[in-house]
Amino acid sequence: MTMWTAVLVAAIVCVALKTVGYLIPPRWVEAPTPLRIADLLTVALLAALVAVQTLGAGQAVVVDARVPAVLVAAGLLLLRAPFLVVVIAAALVAALLRLWGWAA
Repeated sequence: MTMWTAVLVAAIVCVALKTVGYLIPPRWVEAPTPLRIADLLTVALLAALVAVQTLGAGQAVVVDARVPAVLVAAGLLLLRAPFLVVVIAAALVAALLRLWGWAA
């Protein structure tokens, strides 16, 4: 299978999924259970993305300066700090740890 074949198959699958979405009756999607599942799925996917970006390096799990930076960011978010402060503090923690040679 060539790269272009894979791209075309993926495009066809995406269009087919979107078409199926239009064919589903609105009352099925607007019911409480699908709405709750969609909300929880969004949070789970975001959490998985954060975990992979924090701990992943190729196929390996790596604990480096990103882990304490994410923990600082989570703590500041729990304290309801402004988002800009959270980002700057997390970046500062990661930069200082890398400067001190704790984790590259």
